[in-house]
Amino acid sequence: MQKTRFMKLPTRTLLLLLFNFAAHLQGQNNPAGLKNIDYVYADHIRSVQFHIDGLVLSSPIIDLNSAAKLELTFDDLDADVKDYFYSIVHCDRNWQPSNLQEMEYLDGFAEERIQQYDFSFKTLWPYTHYTLKLPNRDMRWRLSGNYLLLVYDESNNRELVITRRFVVVDQQVGISPRFLRANNVSKLRTHQEIDFNVAHKQLRIQNPQQEITATIMQNGRWDNAITGVVPKFIRPELMIFDYQDEVVFPGGKEFRYADLRSFRRVSFNVASVRQEEQSYVVEMKADNRRDQLPYTTFEDINGNFIVETNDQNRGRDRQEDYELDQLYAEYADVSFALSSPPLPGYDIYLFGAFTDWQPKAQYRLEYDPKLEAYTGWTILKQGYYDYMYAALPRQSNNRNKPQAGPLDVGLIEGHSDETINEYTIIIYYRPYGSRYDQAVGAVTFTSTL
Repeated sequence: MQKTRFMKLPTRTLLLLLFNFAAHLQGQNNPAGLKNIDYVYADHIRSVQFHIDGLVLSSPIIDLNSAAKLELTFDDLDADVKDYFYSIVHCDRNWQPSNLQEMEYLDGFAEERIQQYDFSFKTLWPYTHYTLKLPNRDMRWRLSGNYLLLVYDESNNRELVITRRFVVVDQQVGISPRFLRANNVSKLRTHQEIDFNVAHKQLRIQNPQQEITATIMQNGRWDNAITGVVPKFIRPELMIFDYQDEVVFPGGKEFRYADLRSFRRVSFNVASVRQEEQSYVVEMKADNRRDQLPYTTFEDINGNFIVETNDQNRGRDRQEDYELDQLYAEYADVSFALSSPPLPGYDIYLFGAFTDWQPKAQYRLEYDPKLEAYTGWTILKQGYYDYMYAALPRQSNNRNKPQAGPLDVGLIEGHSDETINEYTIIIYYRPYGSRYDQAVGAVTFTSTL
């Protein structure tokens, strides 16, 4: 048998090759322009949803050993077929890439093509609908923790088009939350305060205040999440998170809604719908400010949105109807208006899950002095949308200068401690010497608890 001969490389050459290979991997995990948040980078990508398969209103938080899957869906308004590839990156509790190699947290391929797509059916505005389910036979995660899903267009110089956060949880602790009246008197009628206990009989923790942190989210939002909370008191097999005026959220109000499920039988807050040659045009009735109005209770979906159309014949299979709606639903140009005097020093935005909870230019409203209202147009797919109006302070009246300060929902909507919100607590564990943050517990509950 002939022996295979290997060429012996000089040490300097070998080190250079290893360095270049590591740089290549780092470039894959950190492409140009990457934001480690939920973000859409291309204007032709619309209606991005990421949730547990079959639970449209759920957050992308999944058990490590569960048979459940996460489902990502999105539309490409270019209506062609592109080579969309995806990869996932393990992150620490602060959403920075972990000090792990892909082979340590992944089974299967490091990246793969999204193979499931369909074309819209007889819509005025054609589009291509893509679906990805994780984990799958090509890619599975091995560890708990935070992950960032990246989707990029291989046919266009690997242009990044979508990033989405998700959390894989290895349930090893029990979380018991409770709501309190805000300790700060000035927040008594406007905010919601949370305390919670964490039982860890299955987990031996040497130094809880060094190894354990908690993240608390409101309505699935990462933009205003409270992070890095450590236990205040330690008991045998129990950690107590009992702070005053620390885990406190503005209550907001129940979300407004735009019911666009039918263009034939319009909702009461839709002023008009007309069909044009290439799309539908929808005008919503003008909204009023609510900051001075008392709290009014009504059911909402906590800022989320659902793609759905009632303009097609429907069967009895709910899941089949949902899948068909993704292809039958029309896109429309939709106008919004907020009756208000001008608010100097602020830009006004539509705000909700459909905006990725961010102030994006495509959802910014302009003030119309003739109508005495902030108005704007955006593209939405048929469905049901929760939304609010948010104000973003400017450093000056020059819009080209960077904007400063957090989004202010209360300026237009007001706040109430009675508002029904959904909260999620995630517990992270990083024992001494470990190279990554584990997610060892998560619970989701409402403020009616």
